[in-house]
Amino acid sequence: MKKSVFFALIISFAILLSGCGSYSSGQNTDMDVQDEDKDLIVIGFSQVGAESDWRKANTESMLSTFTREKGYDLIYEDAQQKQQNQITAIRTFIQREVDYIVLAPVTEDGWDTVLGEAHDAGIPVIIVDRQVAVNDNDLFTCWVGSDFELEGRKACEWLRSYCDAHGIEQNDINIVDIQGTEGSSAQLGRTKGLNDAVRSNGWNLLDVRPGEYTQAKGREATAYLLQLHPDINVVYCENDNEAFGAIEAIEAAGKSVGTNIEAGQIMVLSFDGVSDLAVDYCKNGSISCIGECNPLHGPRVERIIENLEAGIVPEKFEYVDEAILSGDDTITNISLDGVTYSVELLER
Repeated sequence: MKKSVFFALIISFAILLSGCGSYSSGQNTDMDVQDEDKDLIVIGFSQVGAESDWRKANTESMLSTFTREKGYDLIYEDAQQKQQNQITAIRTFIQREVDYIVLAPVTEDGWDTVLGEAHDAGIPVIIVDRQVAVNDNDLFTCWVGSDFELEGRKACEWLRSYCDAHGIEQNDINIVDIQGTEGSSAQLGRTKGLNDAVRSNGWNLLDVRPGEYTQAKGREATAYLLQLHPDINVVYCENDNEAFGAIEAIEAAGKSVGTNIEAGQIMVLSFDGVSDLAVDYCKNGSISCIGECNPLHGPRVERIIENLEAGIVPEKFEYVDEAILSGDDTITNISLDGVTYSVELLER
């Protein structure tokens, strides 16, 4: 898969930056603004952190897009998964009178006050990736990201279709959910997609554990659930890093991962599809299906800013088109709400 190589290069570079708490593409050696800086568009970017391969690729997409050579001064702040750090960063951006604020929020709630301050200061706020739940949508200019509930519904429809194709009774599915960061849009959407499918298909949702989008937590949660529920045959991981940990835990328990759940294998479903490892696992069947989540929001945000600079009002919500990936050729397409989605086959 060609794009996986590109994503891997992005991640490799981003890892070099992940240890930094903040970064500015326009930092000067003194406190005075240089003459050549006056024409730069100043952007304050508050990022969740660096908890996953997806997040690192998302950060590098922003850093590589908003460079001084392209006319931007990007002030980057890593919140280290803490909302209060993001609120502090936004207030700092307001004090510095940046031209735009870009926010990738930790969770959906708790933004009314600080976004109200940015609104009163006349600074456009662009939300990326996860959404915010505010009393007045005028507090932010626009949002761009993924339809996380649709991602979850696609993965679950792939599972339902796979069971039908292999003669597996839907009520024989014993599934557990390794959730992402509680209250984040991705967690809420992917969890809802699963819960709705559990009800409609008659699956047995045995348990739910937090994975926080990390490999370590995914491994810890899965190991605990395997001891508690020895009849698990599907592990629904809300991102790839959790899936890596889940696979480690399954194999450490002396069990096998794969699509052949009739023969006792445990099927792993995941989301993102960014890293080479995730793609390789999907190709060899260790991950049965991945709901793609595209992290390359830098060019999308740049286009929004270019439009705003030209006086063009952007769409309030802009969803990214994404694929569903599998290394198993049983299911070639799925249908939801009258729309057919092709399954992208990842061949070895």
